[in-house]
Amino acid sequence: MRLVVFASGSAGNCALVQGGGRSVLLDAGISAKRIRTSLQAEGVEPAGLDGVFITHEHADHVSGLAVFIKQFPLPVYAPGTVADALRRSVPGACPYIRDIEPERPLSLGCMTVTAFPTPHDTAQSVGYRIESDGAVLATATDTGCVTDDMLRYFAGADAALIEANHDVTMLQNGPYPAYLKRRILSDRGHLSNAECTWLAAVLAQRGTRRIILGHISKNNNLPGLARRTVCRGLEGTGATIDIAPEYGRLAVEVSPCFA
Repeated sequence: MRLVVFASGSAGNCALVQGGGRSVLLDAGISAKRIRTSLQAEGVEPAGLDGVFITHEHADHVSGLAVFIKQFPLPVYAPGTVADALRRSVPGACPYIRDIEPERPLSLGCMTVTAFPTPHDTAQSVGYRIESDGAVLATATDTGCVTDDMLRYFAGADAALIEANHDVTMLQNGPYPAYLKRRILSDRGHLSNAECTWLAAVLAQRGTRRIILGHISKNNNLPGLARRTVCRGLEGTGATIDIAPEYGRLAVEVSPCFA
C-alpha cells in the first residue's frame, strides 16, 4: 500500500492512498487543479479514482471538492452528519455523496476502509483505517485528544498519520486571540507536540514502525521542533518519523511490520 500526502495543514489537506489495485483520496481541501496535477504526477487519472473519503466539513478539508467532482463525478464517502453538511454546502454534490457508518468496514475490492470517530469542534469528525496488501494505515488529524476508540483503530497499524499541530508555549505566546487559543487547546481542538509524542510512543510500543506527523501549524509550531519532540519519545522503539508537508509531496510505502 502507498500513501502520498499532497497537503497537510490549516491551509488544506489532501492525500492519495493506493492498494490492491484501488486508489482513493482522503479529503479534498486544496484546489481541484492542484489535486488533478498532483494525481497525474503520480500516474493516476482523477477519473479512475475509486472515491473521495471526507473526514469532516471544515474548509481546509473540502474546499476543492465542488469543482473536483464537477470535473470528475466520483463517489464521495462521509459519515452521516458530515454527508448532510456536504449536501447543503457543496453545489452539485448530492448525487455523489455516499453515507458511511463509522466503525463499519467498507470494501472497495481488495481495499477496506473503516471510519472511526475523532473529537473535533464539529458535529462529527472521523479518522480512517485502511487495509490492503496485508498492510494497515491509520490516519487521524484534527483531534483535540486521544480517545480509546482512536487507539483501538490504530492498533496493529503499520503506518500512522497523526497530528502534531502546535507547541503549547508558541501558541500561548503567539498572536492568536484568546478564544482561538482556547479552542485549539481544548479536547475538541488539536493535538500538541507533547500529546502527539505520547500517542506516537504508544503506537510504536504496539508495533507501528512508520509515523507521519501532519497538520503542523504554520504559526504555532515548526516542523523541526515537532520532529525533535516526537523523536525523543520514540528513542529505542525503531520507529521512523516523516513530516507531511503543508505544500509539496510526501510518499510513503506502507508495508506489513513483523516486529
